[in-house]
Amino acid sequence: MMNWNEHRFNFLEKARQQVAFYLEDINTPIGKTVNLTLTGLILISLTSFIAQTYPLSDVVHSRLELLDFVILICFTIEYLIRFWVADNKKEFIFNPLSIIDLVIILQGYLRFLNIGYLRIFRWFRILRLIRFIDVKISIFRIKSEDGVILARIIFTLLTIIFIFSGLIYQVEHPVNPEVFKTFLDAVYFSVVTMTTVGFGDVTPISDMGRFLTILMILTGIALIPWQLGDLIKQLLKTTNQIETICSGCGWSAHDKDARFCKRCGTPLKNS
Repeated sequence: MMNWNEHRFNFLEKARQQVAFYLEDINTPIGKTVNLTLTGLILISLTSFIAQTYPLSDVVHSRLELLDFVILICFTIEYLIRFWVADNKKEFIFNPLSIIDLVIILQGYLRFLNIGYLRIFRWFRILRLIRFIDVKISIFRIKSEDGVILARIIFTLLTIIFIFSGLIYQVEHPVNPEVFKTFLDAVYFSVVTMTTVGFGDVTPISDMGRFLTILMILTGIALIPWQLGDLIKQLLKTTNQIETICSGCGWSAHDKDARFCKRCGTPLKNS
């Protein structure tokens, strides 16, 4: 008979595996609820950051700060849980997504020390959505490979625009508040700059702002053609594919001679 310690170990191990499964799963109701909740918290926190760039009353501002702190606690708990369920703790710590999570969490706590430049890192919180991009694809019922690639391209572009907008706002607003009044002004400047339109009606005056402008231009020149090129390649590839819906995962883009689903391995009905 197993003693108490063995029972406890087996229970904890089973619980760890179950939690690890639901953190990555987007098909079962529990897994989808967990991931949708985490995605929702990220979006709420980003909305709060944007709202704080506009003139607000002290009451509203304090409530948004409280909301940010509550969400920060949730993110901290999530990080600790992910660390607990990880099979390889060292690999988890040095995983790029985990590093992003940790930096954002530390920034959230250190900002209470009134270290101004640390607030720049809060705009990188959108990168946490990389972990949950499959959730959004599932929500919008995007099944074709073209649709998934297009969704990833749009997400990449929006993420880069958001980060650059947040950074340029954080850098320019203190020294150039009449031009960079709100986050929308920063978004306008980022889009115009990255598309190399360059109207010239909004210009940064700080050295860091000008440096970010250079990065925006270079990113726009390199990123947009590259992403569009990937999409065109995929569109050409689909000419050799047929629509056969997998009974296991619902994926529909398969090669003509495919016998098994390329995503989950389920035998296809036409094979």
